[in-house]
Amino acid sequence: MNLLFLGDVVGRSGRDAVIAALPGLRETLKLDFVVVNAENAASGFGLTPKIADDLFSAGADCVTLGDHAFDQKEMLAHIAAEPRILRPINFAKGAPGLGARLFEAPRGRRVLVAVALGRVFMSRPYDDPFSALEGELRKYAMGAAADAVILEIHAEATSEKMALGCYFDGKASLVVGTHTHVPTADSMILPKGTAYQTDAGMCGDYDGVIGMEKSEPLRRFITGMPGGRFCPGEGPATVSGVFVRTGPDGRALAISPLRLGGRLSEIRPEPL
Repeated sequence: MNLLFLGDVVGRSGRDAVIAALPGLRETLKLDFVVVNAENAASGFGLTPKIADDLFSAGADCVTLGDHAFDQKEMLAHIAAEPRILRPINFAKGAPGLGARLFEAPRGRRVLVAVALGRVFMSRPYDDPFSALEGELRKYAMGAAADAVILEIHAEATSEKMALGCYFDGKASLVVGTHTHVPTADSMILPKGTAYQTDAGMCGDYDGVIGMEKSEPLRRFITGMPGGRFCPGEGPATVSGVFVRTGPDGRALAISPLRLGGRLSEIRPEPL
């Protein structure tokens, strides 16, 4: 299977870039399944039903969220009615929506997608991501109930993301990090066949501070004082993500970062 994961969509610039790029990427890369993290898509904080629908119309099969999952209050009800949107699996038990789902892909194939929040340096205590994800993999093992498995780790610490990658090596097609918005240079296939990248990067304007217009973050760093609102950058966005090709058993055969447009150097995966 050909899988594409796109990192955090930030603001209008990021979502416009993803919506413009996805139809062509689905065709040129012969994509079977696309996951888009959109937790910063609505003015930098959360997601709205309208933006989710626009991403699905452009070619996303699954939209994931992170620690800003419910910043937009409309999502509290909408996520329960839209099973293609996933919030972190290790939120409190009473949180609406799903943290994992087995999706139907073309030609009868099944893709398990799950997203978990890290706990190191995060603002609130969350349940253990290792055990939360392991429980789903017991139900939908790769190569048996699932033809491919995508695990997203929404976390601050690179060490925690790497530890989760090592722990689930051989049990997932892809373990990929999000949240820090900067694409890492460590895309690789781990020893037991799991594709891994510490952070997929963001889909947003890199002429700023992790997608935000630079004046307010700079003012806060310099003065140490809160003040104005963070606003997403409005310049040309880079679409950042990871492309993975899997074999019949779900293990990765190839992984490549993807970067299109904006300020970062471009990387286009080779199509089949």
